[in-house]
Amino acid sequence: MSDKHAATHVVRLEEVGSTLDVAHQLAAAGAKGGTLIVADAQTAGRGRMGRSWRSERGAGIWLTLIERPRDPSGLEVLSLRVGLALARELDAFAAEPVRLKWPNDLYVTGRKLGGVLIEARWREQNLEWLAVGVGINLRPPVSEPNAIGLREGMSRDDVLERIVPSIRTAAAHGGPLDRDELSAFADRDMAAGRRCIEPVAGIVRGITPSGALVVEVGLSDGNGSTMTEVRAGSLVLDEGAGGGTDR
Repeated sequence: MSDKHAATHVVRLEEVGSTLDVAHQLAAAGAKGGTLIVADAQTAGRGRMGRSWRSERGAGIWLTLIERPRDPSGLEVLSLRVGLALARELDAFAAEPVRLKWPNDLYVTGRKLGGVLIEARWREQNLEWLAVGVGINLRPPVSEPNAIGLREGMSRDDVLERIVPSIRTAAAHGGPLDRDELSAFADRDMAAGRRCIEPVAGIVRGITPSGALVVEVGLSDGNGSTMTEVRAGSLVLDEGAGGGTDR
């Protein structure tokens, strides 16, 4: 990793509860920004909304990066920004171009490839550190029928060499999503134009610069429709309308 945004220090572990937990422990002890924690397996991986999952040994890339950005203004869009960065790099390893699902998931051919989870730690009003967690399937887990992996034979180290500098660059980027980022997300948005049932019922119409999901609601009540911006929750597509119900 010769890029200036390569990891500054790498911690490789065979099995942990969660690389996020290890990252917080190391950051609290003074670990520098750019410290990368990679595990062969996790017994208590963390997802959004408090969900927990187990990752099979050698079946994927389970990592967390510690970052200490000077500018925390990009925090609210960071999972989307990291997702965009990952998608661009993972195209080289996937069977088809990687698609994005608000707010933090990566998909290929309609099946989940991976996800992003950002956790921040603050001291009073100051951001102390970020833990940027990423999980990517090298092969689809047996327990998840709607999952997919990268192309057969892909090397974990080769993938890491491509994605780590991009994650670090995204984490250092402040401010809302710019026009180019919004356009790039729209090109990869697997939900745009599809009906959803959560976090509100309606038609997905993209995202805002601040990372909110835009949903057109009220299409069937005879009184016209309105655009609603949603900032929290899980996007669940209407299975009957051609979408999945993956969260």
